[in-house]
Amino acid sequence: MTHPLHLPDHGAVLAEVRMIRRSGVVGLRALPTPELSRIADPAGPGAAGSGPAAVERLLRTAVARLGGGTLRNAAEYSLGLADGTRDWPAADRRRRAAQVYGVSVERFRKHHELMVLGQVAEQILLVAVPAGEGPAEDPAPPKLAAAHRKLSPLVHGRRAGVTVHVHSVDLLRDIDVVVSPSNVYFALPAPYKSSVAATLRRAGARKDPTGALVEDHLHDELREWALRNGMPGRAAMPGTVAATSAGVLGSQGIRRVYHAATAVPHPGSNDYDVLPVDVTRAVAAVFALLARESAAYDPPLRSLCLPLLGAGRGGLPPLESFGAMWAAVEAELARGASWDIHFVVRRHARADLIGRLLDGPSENRRP
Repeated sequence: MTHPLHLPDHGAVLAEVRMIRRSGVVGLRALPTPELSRIADPAGPGAAGSGPAAVERLLRTAVARLGGGTLRNAAEYSLGLADGTRDWPAADRRRRAAQVYGVSVERFRKHHELMVLGQVAEQILLVAVPAGEGPAEDPAPPKLAAAHRKLSPLVHGRRAGVTVHVHSVDLLRDIDVVVSPSNVYFALPAPYKSSVAATLRRAGARKDPTGALVEDHLHDELREWALRNGMPGRAAMPGTVAATSAGVLGSQGIRRVYHAATAVPHPGSNDYDVLPVDVTRAVAAVFALLARESAAYDPPLRSLCLPLLGAGRGGLPPLESFGAMWAAVEAELARGASWDIHFVVRRHARADLIGRLLDGPSENRRP
């Protein structure tokens, strides 16, 4: 059981469970799972029965507490705990879990999977803090988590300011440049879809009073960019960045959209490959383009907002996506750049992850 002064954080537990979903329990030894390890190893690292085996036992205990039925079955397949699935690829485990609910893989990924893994995380928290063993005092009334978080990571001896927005990308205001994930063909998804790129396309378009599309600014400008660069129908190198206006988002203070090509489609399918090295390369190219364009605007471009590139359909775990992005951001800040850096995520669990990675526990922060 965890120490009562260190109650586990639901967002941190869920983030680690989602990492395990991608690797399966067979990959536990290579994963950073500090929260799950702390819950699974009450005596601390090095104790008898500690390590990845203890984390796997914790997962099995939590899944068993879900009872029978579709929820437990889907959880077992998702994490590789069902008999014979331990070494299955993530895509095969997700497909089998989707069959449990009788839905498509895409619908399961978007709607059912987070619910299933969230329930596993809830059971892990109940294992960590059984009923009646929480704080003796009446809990404080629940509070809404902040939608905007200010962080101050230490980069090469100086504090940098970073803001994390926890909401849909189309709610951003007064940020000069917003980065939109793209595939290497710079083909935007349909505006009715839910991805960051689709949301920006929809929000940047001009519509009539009935909501019908009148001018598809981002799509049309991106197509013109491809024509100017001799690229219609031809793939760009991963890491290439194309700039367009923000269309109607200009009324919200958004001035430019940088389309970062990180996703390489699989021919004949709806799947993509996203490599962390291409994410780092794309973010570095974003900063290079920002430096070239900044002075041409009045006032100059100064602020930049990044989503977690590759963490959607690209399949990268949020930790891996952010790590690849931060390598380029940190390098830019370390050389003395004074850009105003923002990140945008839709889920508080991902904002919690970024907060832990950049600021760390309060007792470990330097003055």
